[in-house]
Amino acid sequence: MPRRTSVSLKVVERGAGTPVLALHGWTPDHRLMLGCLEPVFAGRPGYRRLYPDLPGMGASPAPAEIASSDDVLDTVQDLVDDLLGDEPLLLVGESYGGYLARALARSRPDQVLGLALICPTGTAVEHADRRVPERRVLRPDPALLAATDARTATEFADIAVVQTPETLRRFREEIMAGLDAADAAAMARIRQRWTLTEDPEGGAPFTRPTLVLTGRQDHVTGYLDQFALLPHYPRATFAVLDVAGHNLQIEQPGLFDALVGEWLDRVAAER
Repeated sequence: MPRRTSVSLKVVERGAGTPVLALHGWTPDHRLMLGCLEPVFAGRPGYRRLYPDLPGMGASPAPAEIASSDDVLDTVQDLVDDLLGDEPLLLVGESYGGYLARALARSRPDQVLGLALICPTGTAVEHADRRVPERRVLRPDPALLAATDARTATEFADIAVVQTPETLRRFREEIMAGLDAADAAAMARIRQRWTLTEDPEGGAPFTRPTLVLTGRQDHVTGYLDQFALLPHYPRATFAVLDVAGHNLQIEQPGLFDALVGEWLDRVAAER
């Protein structure tokens, strides 16, 4: 199959077996997905986890030809063609990565065995159009923030609903590290054409096991615009977790692991 782009994405791989492609959100890199999914797979052999850096994020380049979300999606399509061909796979997408994952499921309905979305972009792509709750911190720790360098403390406080040493550690290692690596110019260029040409829900419903996880306190993507996606995903478990913002996987790790594990069980039962 001819490649759609000239870009080869940096990919970190773990394990062997059924492929699981995990797409991170806007600005972080693969470490976000690695951090949230590896604990789930620690006791589950038989899966080959693929953690790419999206273009302009982490260690993946974004030359001038990558100028829209359509182009970003094309690099992911190339990655699947290169590494997997038409081998069946599972898809996991977080935030913007959830938007891309839904588009991938639309274009490869026979290949995608299951779809899991973590705090995904919902029906509204642009921030101004989203229905989101007010920003709230349910478990503040002013002393923790005061003891942290100002830049990290500011980034963490902007998004954390739960401020604990553990959520801060994971934010620093899994999210902040990626934010620091992003190519700001490339991100700004892609951001100009952020909406995909083809609506991910514009085709036939996706009828395989699906999981949609949202945070009740997520003031970035919210939970209402994701509920509106449900008619398109008749096999979706939809969960709105309290005490969880846009970094739900860090703030509710026990529920996250349980719900993702149950999704993997549903996918396995269908095969």
